[in-house]
Amino acid sequence: MQGIINIDKPADWTSHDVVAKLRGALKIKRIGHGGTLDPMATGVLPIFVGNATRCVEFCESFDKEYIAGLKLGIVTDTQDITGNTLRVSDATVSESDLLGIFDRFIGEQKQVPPMFSAVKIGGKKLYELARRGVEIDRPARDIVIHGIELLEPSLGDCSAADFLLKVSCSKGTYIRTLMNDIGEVLGCGGVLSSLTRTKAGMFHIDNAFTLNDVLSAAGSGSISDCMMQTDIVFSEHPPITLTDTEARRCLNGAPCHIASSYDGVFRFYDGFGEFLFLGEVERSSVSVIKRFVG
Repeated sequence: MQGIINIDKPADWTSHDVVAKLRGALKIKRIGHGGTLDPMATGVLPIFVGNATRCVEFCESFDKEYIAGLKLGIVTDTQDITGNTLRVSDATVSESDLLGIFDRFIGEQKQVPPMFSAVKIGGKKLYELARRGVEIDRPARDIVIHGIELLEPSLGDCSAADFLLKVSCSKGTYIRTLMNDIGEVLGCGGVLSSLTRTKAGMFHIDNAFTLNDVLSAAGSGSISDCMMQTDIVFSEHPPITLTDTEARRCLNGAPCHIASSYDGVFRFYDGFGEFLFLGEVERSSVSVIKRFVG
């Protein structure tokens, strides 16, 4: 069994919880996810099954898109609504006030990761220190905010939010830290009150399956209906079909030369259309970057 399942992660589940549940339902050990979501968050969580786990490393750099609830007038230790309140403010912020500060958050940024995060410093995860009441200096990380858009409340659940924002950003961006920083600039504080990841690379919320859908498919033997082919991750690279001899030489690590006039990264297939590996061609010589068979 091999492929990718685009899950719409339910609230109150960790990403690890989803993986563990599917590992049992699919009866397969090799399974992983492509990008952690906090328990309170919902949305796109790509799940990689079998040899597809080998492409997780290529998905780590995907840009992401989120719909985030911003609750103003409160600051918490976790930077989201689930944390302990540190301070409150009754300051009033208008829509125009909020729109007026977006520009300063667009583009390349330095962002300090929150204490309640899985970032490791000195071999210890920050959240382990935070739970003991310890706060340490954290080096700022390079991120990119591609865009921030104010949405109409009707496009999401604003019951716990003053504003609903769509954020597109680079990997490694903490949306709750962004909400906290926006609140600080506005002078009233702010927290993340809800979060849905709507996109991660080519994976979109519109074609995501609920966890219950996938579990039902696993139980009925129709799990293939929920799976994408592994090579979708590399769809920007053109395909090359190899002969049996060429494929055997490449996969065995022997020198392999093909009749190609182009250099670059390609998807390689056998004569039956099976995706064999991602590889690079230079002067007609093929080198394997990552294999997906065997």
